[in-house]
Amino acid sequence: MSDIHISVVSPVYRGEKMLSQLVDRVTRAVGTITDSYEIILVNDASPDASWDAIVRACTSDSRVKGINLSRNFGQHYAITAGLRYAKGNWVVVMDCDLQDRPEEITRLYTKAQEGWDAVLAQRTIRHDSYFKRLSSRLFYRFFSYLTDTSQDASIANFGIYNHKVVESILSMGDAMRFFPSQVQWVGFRKTCIPVDHSDREEGRSSYNLHSLIKLALDTMISFSDKPLRLTVKFGFVITFLSFVAALLYIVKWLTGGIVVLGYTSLIISVWLLSGVLISLIGIVGLYIGRIFEKVKDRPLYIVLETKNIEND
Repeated sequence: MSDIHISVVSPVYRGEKMLSQLVDRVTRAVGTITDSYEIILVNDASPDASWDAIVRACTSDSRVKGINLSRNFGQHYAITAGLRYAKGNWVVVMDCDLQDRPEEITRLYTKAQEGWDAVLAQRTIRHDSYFKRLSSRLFYRFFSYLTDTSQDASIANFGIYNHKVVESILSMGDAMRFFPSQVQWVGFRKTCIPVDHSDREEGRSSYNLHSLIKLALDTMISFSDKPLRLTVKFGFVITFLSFVAALLYIVKWLTGGIVVLGYTSLIISVWLLSGVLISLIGIVGLYIGRIFEKVKDRPLYIVLETKNIEND
């Protein structure tokens, strides 16, 4: 067992103005549980002065540790980097925007002591924009269908995880990282508790429509082959309908119902089949692209520098 009891991992992007309050509130919350803790802040190449704020926090308290990535790899890759350095027997993952309330860590930890390996925070009332709430619901519903899993839009990254869960997630060799799905995939004894969700302290979410669509495509392709299986079914349906249409035309021709072959049916058939073929090739191409990314075996992230971390 580690000497550190609790590690708090938070990916940071555009969090310069919130970090001081984040560290202060996390320190007070975790301090009610144990004095043996660490706060790991992972700067995902934020365009503001987030790294400078992290360095100041590290200078003030050796229990605050900073990781600066060489470029923007994405939120879930930053979480992976933080988990790699976390030494706690329990690991809390939370966003830096303070919508995840640090005061809820105590409740998460207390619930975990009942024998759970992971306790997830379920946001009963989300203080997000209508677009973000709607896009999140659509994403998780579509994702659940394509992966044949149960995904809850009210649960994101915030939660507390036993070191066994963290080690299992780190052992996953997926080039595509999506933390909530990885938590579901590794199993273990999980539960959730309702928590308060706060308004964003500063700025706005870095996720826009384009990034959400990209995340949805990448995640679905990485975690499921169901789109490929659906294309096979779709192909069988098209083949069956074409066979039925061919029989109808043969019957009409034998009974004299067709004198001149229809131009409309020909054009519709050509465009329909062309669209189907192009779509199928595109889906297969996406999977081939994922294979290409995997065989390159590039690192998930690159650390530029660290603060208050041994052997840095």
